[in-house]
Amino acid sequence: MEDSTEPCPSEKTRNHTDTVEQKKEAILEACKRRDLAALRALAESPGGFLTDRIRQQAWPVLLGISPVDGKTESDHDQSCSSATWRTLPHHKDEDQVQLDVNRSFIYYPNDQTESQLSLQKSHLSALILQVLRQNPYLCYFQGYHDIAQVLQLVLPPSLRPLALTHLSLLRIRDFMLPSLAPAVAQLHLIPDILRAADPPLWRHLSHTEPFFALSGTLTMYAHDITTLGDIARLFDVLLARDPVFTVYLFAAMVRSRRAELFETPPDEPEMLHSILSKLPVPLDLEGLIAQAGELERRFPPEKLPSWRRISRWSVLKTGRDGGRAGGYGEDARAKGREFFERQARELRWAEQKAQAKKWLWRHRRPAGTIGIAVLVGVLAILLRKAGTGSGSLPGPLVSGLGYVSALVGRRWW
Repeated sequence: MEDSTEPCPSEKTRNHTDTVEQKKEAILEACKRRDLAALRALAESPGGFLTDRIRQQAWPVLLGISPVDGKTESDHDQSCSSATWRTLPHHKDEDQVQLDVNRSFIYYPNDQTESQLSLQKSHLSALILQVLRQNPYLCYFQGYHDIAQVLQLVLPPSLRPLALTHLSLLRIRDFMLPSLAPAVAQLHLIPDILRAADPPLWRHLSHTEPFFALSGTLTMYAHDITTLGDIARLFDVLLARDPVFTVYLFAAMVRSRRAELFETPPDEPEMLHSILSKLPVPLDLEGLIAQAGELERRFPPEKLPSWRRISRWSVLKTGRDGGRAGGYGEDARAKGREFFERQARELRWAEQKAQAKKWLWRHRRPAGTIGIAVLVGVLAILLRKAGTGSGSLPGPLVSGLGYVSALVGRRWW
């Protein structure tokens, strides 16, 4: 009779149970020590943080919520805070928030009555409005409610506003600026990754703009993944890794559909866009997470050509320490706001330069003869917009005047 070393089914079950219990203990211990490196490794391992109860311990650590924040935001304090934020001025985007909240909870939870879902929507609306009213400079974007919905269903009420605030300021800040330009800049990293990792596939898709990835990257895939278990597991790793990981994840998804994409001719970008704008079915999350991690290891963002066009204040760069620039708690929130304001000023300045360039192009012949008058006029406009009354000019204004002066001095005829 042949001897077998294969364990019996009951032994396999015991071994699996022991492994799961060991992992639970390891996660909780890492949370207690606030060991980010250990949490990152555990988040990437199969199954992530395993249960929502454990996520309630791990996610706040990854989001940069300090122990003091957690203690002060008790359920009682939360109700007081709730009463306070309602007295704040309305945010300019509240009408759109309500429209989106009305369309929430479509796929999950699927075990609740209409009245229970109505209450969930009421809580979701209050959560989003609290964060926006307390941080009125943030711009709401469609899909933000999908992200907030996941936090609401996983975290206890006392942690939700802080968690959503930290996530907004330290991980998805680029999407809450007055312009979509930073979000679009992120998308252009995807062709760079494909070009480095898979040149034939990159060439095949070279006529297709990467806007197909906007919904996924913008919402941390919460708009596209239709089961709570899958999106919660994905959030484990997205919160543990640097913000740029969402881009690598989409590149991995594109590569996973390689055979299907090559069946569509490259001169049909609309068809390719349609395929790529939907997530792969079935969705092999564990495999995709592993592939995305390998892509980032082999082709780090700093080596990608489009990385140079990412703002130095972008969350992709300030979040290279895991999204916790500035430390924990209030310090992290203050740092996130500082980065937001710097990037917003950068965007406004870029728009002003673009407008000045267009104006000078339209008036290029007169500019050659009345260059000084144009320069003085531009100076007056920029001074008024900059709102400065001091004797010295702001640094960006000085460089901008040099830019305009160079344009004026150029021969256009």
